[in-house]
Amino acid sequence: MKGTRNVSDQDKPRVLQIGRLLPWLEEQLAAHFDLVLLAQQPNPQAYVAEHGREFVAAVTSAAVGIDAAMMDSLSALKVISSFGVGLDKVDVQAAARRGIPVGYTPDVLNDCVADTAFTLLLDVARRASEADRFVRRGAWLTDKFPLATRASGKRLGIVGLGRIGRTIAKRASGFDMEIRYHNRRPAEGVDFGYEASLTELARWSDFLVVAAAGGAESQGLISAEVLQALGPQGFLINIARGTVVDEPALIQALRDKAIAGAGLDVYVDEPRVPEALFALDNVVLLPHVASATHETRQAMAALVLDNLLAFFSEGRPKVAAPVA
Repeated sequence: MKGTRNVSDQDKPRVLQIGRLLPWLEEQLAAHFDLVLLAQQPNPQAYVAEHGREFVAAVTSAAVGIDAAMMDSLSALKVISSFGVGLDKVDVQAAARRGIPVGYTPDVLNDCVADTAFTLLLDVARRASEADRFVRRGAWLTDKFPLATRASGKRLGIVGLGRIGRTIAKRASGFDMEIRYHNRRPAEGVDFGYEASLTELARWSDFLVVAAAGGAESQGLISAEVLQALGPQGFLINIARGTVVDEPALIQALRDKAIAGAGLDVYVDEPRVPEALFALDNVVLLPHVASATHETRQAMAALVLDNLLAFFSEGRPKVAAPVA
């Protein structure tokens, strides 16, 4: 994965890897392509300026992304393959203007992300992490742990009824929950109640789960007004993107007990989580691990590779990101 080319690499498509990926995936990419790992270059910016025109493909991740400036530096770029489902750091529109398809990895992570949503929902409602801390500090010897909130049979509002939102709804059926959802428009093929007003969905919900896509259109979607509507008996769960929630408003709502609690896997400035959340017992904090299982990450890695192989053999990625 050096910057210079071997004779054996001459016939392989030259691929630039932006950011580190799973070791198995890096090995497979190096076996199939003339791969350069940008992070290994002493001066990545200078390397791209000198060699950018040599690359026909780029591999990145949802966490790292690729912007229009980087694409402009890769004048021969024909395809991008991204590890993850989030596209807020991948300039899909800039790629589309140049006719560059963007492969990504939806569907294979739906189950694990939905599982994590329910992990957070049950944890914050039943106060599991809080109870764990209670036992570990020896408080059970002298005190009784306070009552928690039942999850089964409650009302679940889903913000964003896409692939992951629908999988969350399947999980909710096992808990006999009533489901309503909010999208920009009603979804086809579902029987759940549609709520055109996000604020009204929050007012109706006992649990509001955020599964909407990130990006400029959804920034701050869960506003102070939405949190106020959710109310002191309501819980917020976010497994989407941190930017979808007005983070200062959420912190204030948790401090003031304006909502009952929150379960968070994502934050605005990851991995920097607001320290104000650390002292609050009514929030459960995960380090963006919704898809972080061996099985799902392997499936995502395989699809990143398949997207590139499909492009170079068939002219298009196996799964390409939509262009609005």
